[in-house]
Amino acid sequence: MSGLTVRVREAGPDDWEALKKIRLEALFDTPEAFGSTFEVSRTWSDDQWRQMVQNRPNFLAELDGEVVGMVAGGRSERLPGTGWMYGMFVTPNQRGTGTAEMLVDAVSDWARAQGFRELYLHVGDSVPRARAFYEKVGFRPSGDSMTMDRDPQITLITMVRELD
Repeated sequence: MSGLTVRVREAGPDDWEALKKIRLEALFDTPEAFGSTFEVSRTWSDDQWRQMVQNRPNFLAELDGEVVGMVAGGRSERLPGTGWMYGMFVTPNQRGTGTAEMLVDAVSDWARAQGFRELYLHVGDSVPRARAFYEKVGFRPSGDSMTMDRDPQITLITMVRELD
């Protein structure tokens, strides 16, 4: 065993290239799980990636200096006053290691600090492994769903986690 540990931290303005790399990996790996596509996102300018880091809190999981996971927090335009988790991804070789739980905890801590008592997310019905993970860490279906803007064939299930 190498003794290396995963560290989760909030991304800063200089982390846009690291966010770009892990986001493009995520879009390529699990295209049905995200509201954007690899094909579109890979054409973004450096300024667009910089804006992504600045527009909402992004959290990066790092192992020995390499980014192996990401997630973002934010507020919903559709449901004002609610805290949300967006863009969760862990690189395949880190799945099942506790990295995903650390990322969820980071966003939950951010949401609590913002005064939210619940944290929401959307998960595609086409990614049952993700839904099972979210249930394992305390999210439950809210009863709401919607179709994905970019692909109406994908139903997004709304889930919620109580924050104590």
